[in-house]
Amino acid sequence: MTNSLTIARIPGDGIGVDILEAASLIVDRAVAKAGLPALTYAHIDAGAGYFKETGRDIEPGGEERAGQADAIFLGAIGLPSVRQADGTEIAPHLRLRDIYGLYAGVRPVRAYPNAPQRLADPRAAEIDLVILRESTEGLFYSAATHGRSLVVADREARDTLLITRETTEKLHHFGFRLAEKRKARGRPGKITCVDKANVFVSMAFFRKVFDEVAAEYPDIEAGHNYVDAQALDLIRQPWAFDVLVMENMFGDILSDLGGGLVGGMGMASCAEIGDEIGLFQPAHGTAPDIMGQDKANPLATILSGALMLDYLGDKSGIQGYSDAADAIEAAVQSGFEQNRLRPMEFGGDMGTEAVTQEVLTLLDA
Repeated sequence: MTNSLTIARIPGDGIGVDILEAASLIVDRAVAKAGLPALTYAHIDAGAGYFKETGRDIEPGGEERAGQADAIFLGAIGLPSVRQADGTEIAPHLRLRDIYGLYAGVRPVRAYPNAPQRLADPRAAEIDLVILRESTEGLFYSAATHGRSLVVADREARDTLLITRETTEKLHHFGFRLAEKRKARGRPGKITCVDKANVFVSMAFFRKVFDEVAAEYPDIEAGHNYVDAQALDLIRQPWAFDVLVMENMFGDILSDLGGGLVGGMGMASCAEIGDEIGLFQPAHGTAPDIMGQDKANPLATILSGALMLDYLGDKSGIQGYSDAADAIEAAVQSGFEQNRLRPMEFGGDMGTEAVTQEVLTLLDA
């Protein structure tokens, strides 16, 4: 029997508290059904609410404790009414990405039956792709939380976009391995480098490294697309893509577009993975206007929990965690197929608690 794994839990702000509690119930049930020891949770206070009370965005020692866990499970962080002195949001999670080198931002975009489809073309029901967003460099290298921007006498502000070979090679290898894994599960096994290499030297370098790495994976189809053309193609033919790898800011924008294609951000799961640890969270915001009202859709966080279990399976070498992840994904798929999951976000009649209880029932089936 394996030892219990430790998960750093950061509920954060707004609906983050509600959805993380819901997702933890699902994760715990799936782990138990797989015959594995219960996960051990280490609570960490962080976020805009904590900043408002204490002047800190994460509790003392919180960053170190997060890094000591086997994975980090985050609700959501930020409140519109709470800002730094320069007007930027409270964002300790961006610092965690930087500290622990969480370079691989995995954003699945998958259509579910009986969920809203924003495109009229019937092929939109086949959307199943992954946006792979580099999460530590690019334009987010200059995110305010890192203190790397230059402001000159209130006349101009400069942010640096950074692309390094070391991180970019790791990102592209991650992308090709992800395409291999998806190909083994019946997906096309295709990866597209999304950039603006026709204009920026940094993006030409990003593409150059992609092409070098591609040569090591002859069984995976590799292509290119400029980011503006990719935005068009995500509306015109999103079903034609499998894995899309891109710089941080491009990924930030296109992953929200992807979420909109398959119902909304309430379905937008997210993994931020580095060499030693991963952070898992929904890609949406904190929606403080509905906090505590049993209205939030917890499925993005539940599916992020499945990504976390799959990661723990790879990290530990214990297949049971990957099986638990598959069970959660199958429960959500079955729930939509049978029209048993009807979140209020989609105009349905089920709030946070009802969706959570239905997924638990589906897991037990």
